[in-house]
Amino acid sequence: MAEKQTAGAFDVRTLIGGLLGLYGLILTCLGLFRATEEELAKGDGLNINLWAGIGMLVVAAIFLAWVRLKPLVVPTPADESAGTSDGS
Repeated sequence: MAEKQTAGAFDVRTLIGGLLGLYGLILTCLGLFRATEEELAKGDGLNINLWAGIGMLVVAAIFLAWVRLKPLVVPTPADESAGTSDGS
């Protein structure tokens, strides 16, 4: 039996997870190293960049785990021809 072909890097979940991870990392670093008193006052004492970044990292990890655990199987031409029968 032939090995199933998966979408891999071309799966939209990989793209979404990667972008959320990148933005989450940037926001987390900004929240950790660049938080000023003025920004904290705008957030009513809450470090918004830090918490938003951590949330984005968690969602990115969920997306990437989803891709890993349930890969999208791409039909191959042999599968498509075996599934169709024209009756001749």
